[in-house]
Amino acid sequence: MVIKPRVRGFICVTTHPVGCDAAVKQQIDYIQAQPKIVNGPKKVLVLGASTGYGLAARITAAFGSGAATLGVFFERPGTESKPGTAGWYNSAAFHKYAGQAGLYAKSVNGDAFSDEVKAKVIELIKQDLGQVDQVVYSLAAPRRKHPRTGEVISSTLKPIGAPITLRGLDTDKERITETTIEPATPEEIAGTVAVMGGEDWQMWIDALLEAGVLADGATTTAFTYVGEEITQAIYWNGSIGAAKKDLDNKVLGLREKLEKIGGDARVSVLKAVVTQASSAIPTMPLYLSLLFKVMKAKGTHEGCIEQLDTLYDILYGGKADGTASERLRHDLVTDGGGKVELIDTDGRLRADYKEMAPEVQGEVVALWPQVTDENLYQISDLAGYKADFLRLFGFGVEGVDYDADVATDVQIPDLVDLT
Repeated sequence: MVIKPRVRGFICVTTHPVGCDAAVKQQIDYIQAQPKIVNGPKKVLVLGASTGYGLAARITAAFGSGAATLGVFFERPGTESKPGTAGWYNSAAFHKYAGQAGLYAKSVNGDAFSDEVKAKVIELIKQDLGQVDQVVYSLAAPRRKHPRTGEVISSTLKPIGAPITLRGLDTDKERITETTIEPATPEEIAGTVAVMGGEDWQMWIDALLEAGVLADGATTTAFTYVGEEITQAIYWNGSIGAAKKDLDNKVLGLREKLEKIGGDARVSVLKAVVTQASSAIPTMPLYLSLLFKVMKAKGTHEGCIEQLDTLYDILYGGKADGTASERLRHDLVTDGGGKVELIDTDGRLRADYKEMAPEVQGEVVALWPQVTDENLYQISDLAGYKADFLRLFGFGVEGVDYDADVATDVQIPDLVDLT
């Protein structure tokens, strides 16, 4: 069939298999063009491996460090008459290119919160890899079925304490909006922490340790976003922020456990990028459009794959005192960067330092009140935001013929389907 994008709010209800394949190949090409990751991981488990930062982590580990990768995700395949999810096609492409490169790649499709998926992953590690030396936690979901109680818990995106009125952007109608959001109840905050916080990450590491499938020196990282003045009211200081602060608490216990096998656990702070999750957060489309405008003008703009390349350099090339590797130091000098704290006072790894640069945030804050419906395309990079959004679903990728018939029933080799 011929597939065109159909966008409804912050969701595109169609996906393009060939476009997703081409977008994955571009990310692989980027990583292969960079210097290899010295002392990088060799056997990696990626939880949430099919889109965004999780997919970029899998690509970076595999093609930057030659790692065997085991991915976990929850995606829907296509049929002959209906496209599947973008994550399904991304994963099919990753498997294809990993196979061509002679790299081990297997995936489990199912609910990563469940004990069943954890057990199957442990079985596969024992069977194929023996042990893994890195675990990447990149799960994001609106709800979670708790494996112990069976309760289905939902997350929410609300402020804490008092209502807030947020400036935002209706990307369909291309106009500036204002939205007032009531504060989360204590139950909603607790639910969001249960879904998006650190409990499941902790359960994964505990299960892997108990099964003996974490190698000596194994590392684990979970991704977070902290942000600055504009985004913090709804994000860091809201219900989602409460969940992210729970990550900061849980990582301390995980670090203590992994230190016993010479390993480490860290929360990694990554740059704001266009994802399905971020597009649903009030203020984020407008913030991202302004951020892109400023960072592109400075030559410091990064997407998911550039961020993960930087993060892996920090993870495996950076020193314990937070100083940069030679490779990263070279990039900082090239970009005109000054002293950068790669590990903050809370022990988080800061790959988001280019976004958080005072001159970048200062320009975004200055532009924020100036944006109107009339000057939106002049002051912000709405065009770039929209292009990145469509690329999530395989559209607008260079070199793809979007008038051609494409097959939507794409298979993933070496997949264990537990849906």
